[in-house]
Amino acid sequence: MLRFEVTADDLLHSRFAISPLFELDSLIRILAGLSREQRLPPGWAARLRPAYERLAADPAMRAVVALHSPHRGPGFLAPPPAGLAQTIDDDLAAVRATPLALARRDIRDCLARRDCHDPAALAVLHDADVTGLLADLLERAWYDLLAADWLRLRVICERDVLQRSADLGRSGWAAAFDGLPRVRWRDGGIEIPRLLDARVDVAGRGLLLVPSVFIWPAVAAHSEQPWHPSIIYAARGVAALWEPDPPPAEALAALVGKARARLLEALSEPASTTQLARSLGFAPGAVGDHLAVLLRAGLVDRTRSGRSVLYRRTPLGDALTATASL
Repeated sequence: MLRFEVTADDLLHSRFAISPLFELDSLIRILAGLSREQRLPPGWAARLRPAYERLAADPAMRAVVALHSPHRGPGFLAPPPAGLAQTIDDDLAAVRATPLALARRDIRDCLARRDCHDPAALAVLHDADVTGLLADLLERAWYDLLAADWLRLRVICERDVLQRSADLGRSGWAAAFDGLPRVRWRDGGIEIPRLLDARVDVAGRGLLLVPSVFIWPAVAAHSEQPWHPSIIYAARGVAALWEPDPPPAEALAALVGKARARLLEALSEPASTTQLARSLGFAPGAVGDHLAVLLRAGLVDRTRSGRSVLYRRTPLGDALTATASL
């Protein structure tokens, strides 16, 4: 069991972050057949398989895969993100800036857990510019495998953070940690039962909480120096990826219009204008105009959460959406 020992000062400095590169790392693990629990939504694997096989012809991709075992991976290829505004360019810059001695240590530990017999992949891993070579490969993999879907996946992570931040404001950190899948708050510490057996003193640094789409239903962590203590957990709302997007109910669309019907149905959970625009593929200005109409009609209301304005259905909006779907 992994246990993070935390103090009141650690809680004060704990925060949420988003990691594009960790999502790519998890996706590669799944496509390489190294994940025992994680799966892709129907159709995704078939859609991505040709691109992955082209990438796998590159020794650098085979080197990335060689560093993964069923339960562990190289920390320097998916380092803890800085915050919620993290981009793939930020992540790749961090990989390229990894000290060579640290990368060498990580590579040695990974190869000790899983043998590699691919001479071309080993040549990449022993190259003096290994961090640059692997970062270049991950940049290609990002655009070939994940970039087209990233906005939709980021929206899921952002909505998870907004909901958990609201829970935190109402009930404190203990309730927020208790709500994380496979993570528990116990006797002043954060415990993850199924990970490595270790105790980590957070020592005033605070924890990073990183929602993830592809980690579901598992959980991961950064617990070793020099990485910032982090918990990567399954974001709420991931199940929506396994469901086809249904057309809006005909009666609701006829009443309020197809676009506004889709917005009402999307607001089963609170969301900002930007998140709705990304998830539905609408222009932000159009979303704002439609929400203004729904607000005047009493079908949605809004509240401020930090710098964001969140919209949600009112009881009248809930009733109208439910009735029109019958």
